[in-house]
Amino acid sequence: MNTQQAQIKINIPLPLKSFLDSKADKFGVPVAGYIKHLILKDVEDMDYPIYQASAETEEAYDKAVIEHNVGKTTKVKDIDAFFEKL
Repeated sequence: MNTQQAQIKINIPLPLKSFLDSKADKFGVPVAGYIKHLILKDVEDMDYPIYQASAETEEAYDKAVIEHNVGKTTKVKDIDAFFEKL
């Protein structure tokens, strides 16, 4: 699975950088990998936000499932126009 990536640049005091290098070396990982591990440990007990779909979205989903189950297909002549309407 490909996930989108973001790059973060931070400035830290040299003693903290030395500490991070030491800890990362202890575990045999790059400093960036060690920092990712720290962040993941910090957020592991957080719940991922769940949002309720709108009634309109749920109705469209139900309709799409029914159409899929009966084998309905959509023929598109102009794909660009089709996606603009969505």
